[in-house]
Amino acid sequence: MYSKTKTWNSFVGCLHNCNYCKVSFQLQVKRWEKNNCLDCYYYRPHMHPERLKRIPSAKIIFVCGDSDIRFAPLWYMEKIIKSIEEHNKKCPYKTYYFQSKDPKCFKPILHLLPKNAIILTTLETNKDEGYEKISKASKPSVRFKEFLELDYPRKVVTIEPIMDFELEIFIDWIYQIKPEYVWIGFNSKPKKVQLPEPSLSKTEQFIDRLKKFTEVRGKELRGLKI
Repeated sequence: MYSKTKTWNSFVGCLHNCNYCKVSFQLQVKRWEKNNCLDCYYYRPHMHPERLKRIPSAKIIFVCGDSDIRFAPLWYMEKIIKSIEEHNKKCPYKTYYFQSKDPKCFKPILHLLPKNAIILTTLETNKDEGYEKISKASKPSVRFKEFLELDYPRKVVTIEPIMDFELEIFIDWIYQIKPEYVWIGFNSKPKKVQLPEPSLSKTEQFIDRLKKFTEVRGKELRGLKI
């Protein structure tokens, strides 16, 4: 999902049931865990405490990337942060991504996060109508407001997989959030799941507008240049 990043799965699973996740993240986990952990195989939210000290060697770590961390108990999120704090004593140069489609889950732990932690949320679009056909997660407008209200200096927005949007409204959302940067990309499995996508020209215009006030990073851009 993110270039030059490794996933650290001390917690796995999600109940948002995003249709694009079933053919990407979930399918990948099924291949990995077929003969190992059945909870992973069925993507049921669960803990793997034996992995808490196995932080990967990459400079950017996607914390619990094969899950939505909002399904982890608060006490376990605190354990994850403790593991990072211990690892920081040896490797303080790493960056940790904490991502959720329910960003209010970060509120109780904001004061515990180390300076090298970034909080992220996914905003595929600004449009709420019809979103329930895509995911059981909160509507984009709810997610935006929750993320905006979090008093934390380091934020990133993921617009992946990008879906059709209202340009001025969506640009204003991102501008208000003031992210360090934005990740953007199209659906990576278009033959397996169809999403209401913007045109390439509209996406290019969106990227150009974003670049006026934040850094844009991309993947699966179908030939578009950043």
